[in-house]
Parts: sequence; structure tokens; C-alpha cells
Amino acid sequence: MSSRKVAFTNRELFHVYNRGVDKRIIFTDKHDVRRFFQSMVEFNTVDPIGSLYENSFNRLGGETPKLMKRLVNIIAYCLNPNHFHMILEQATDGGISEFMKRIGGGYTNYFNNKYKRSASLFQGVFKDVHIDTNEYLLHVSAYVNLNDRVHKLGGETPKFVESASSWREYTDEGSTGICKKKIVLGQFRNIDEYKKFALSSLELIINGKDESRDIGNFLLE
Repeated sequence: MSSRKVAFTNRELFHVYNRGVDKRIIFTDKHDVRRFFQSMVEFNTVDPIGSLYENSFNRLGGETPKLMKRLVNIIAYCLNPNHFHMILEQATDGGISEFMKRIGGGYTNYFNNKYKRSASLFQGVFKDVHIDTNEYLLHVSAYVNLNDRVHKLGGETPKFVESASSWREYTDEGSTGICKKKIVLGQFRNIDEYKKFALSSLELIINGKDESRDIGNFLLE
């Protein structure tokens, strides 16, 4: 039985995260990041799926076809060398659990195949926190979008590939991607206003002065 404090409910938002077992690296190069990102796209459908190879893995980027019903809406994400963060909105019953099961299993199989290993890749079942206030949503969006800076990676992770973080989706007016951004950006007059807020919020989080919630508890190293 699940020990989850808040059940996954449709149209509710959750901060979902996990890291490599024993803090091991889970993305060693841009191809690994691309593979995980493509899993986020291809596996986000209620319809039965095959492997990424069967689903034309070479078709990178873009959204899940509009005719397919999504398991989740992705609000923001960041893929760091040894862990990831996502903000997800459940779109259908059981959507978050199924989405994370597909991604975790699919990516582990890919990684173990590529690197000739057979052990677990992630540190147990993914972790989740219910985003129960709008204030918390705004601050967590900054935390996730800029998570590479939280860990002082100096922009290292985004160099893997553009899809390593949704920050560009949020701050580049001409950028397209996979995120449902309006729930956050719609609360600001323009992108620059959100960018200013996010950078300010990040500074408070790093310095342990964010009073909206102790986000630092979710910091993965």
C-alpha cells in the first residue's frame, strides 16, 4: 500500500523528483538526456505504447500528438547529471503513477543496455510533494526551472542538450516545447517579469530564506 500523504488527483499539481541510486550519474552525455526527454514525450499517452524504437525514437522534440489523451501535463522540468525534477499535473486517473513507471522502467532498460549493467538505476520509487498553494507553485517553478543553478552547475547541464531544462521554454518568447506554461506565466505581465521573479526566488531558496515552504528539503545532491 502506498504511504503517499496526498493521493494523486486529476488537475492537481505535484513536484516529482528522484536521483540515481547511491547518487550515481544517470545522464552521462547528451544522448542520455535526449533519450529521457523523448521518453517524457512518447510515453505521455493513455493509449498503449511500445518501445521508443517502435515509436520512431529519431523523431525528437515536439508535443505528444494532440489526438492522444495525455497521462499528465508537464509544467516544468530539469534534468541534472544525477537527478531530475518535474512539476506534473495529473490529466487522467492514475496518470502520474503510470507516466513515472513508464519513464523509470524504460530509461533504466536503455541505460543498463548501453552501459552493460543490470542493477537498479534510481533510488527507489520517485518522490512527490503536493503543490497545494499558488504561492508554492510559483516558487517551485523557479526551483525546478533553475535547478542546475541551485546545484551551482554553472550551466553545465544545459550544455548536454537544449531540453535539459524548461527554463528556455519559459524565458524565450519564440521557444516551443512540451510544457503547459500558462498556469505560471499567465500570472505575470510578461516573460521578463517572471524571469526577474524566478531569479529572485532562487536566491532566497539557495540562502534558505524562502518562507513559502522549506523547498530546501527537496534539494537532491
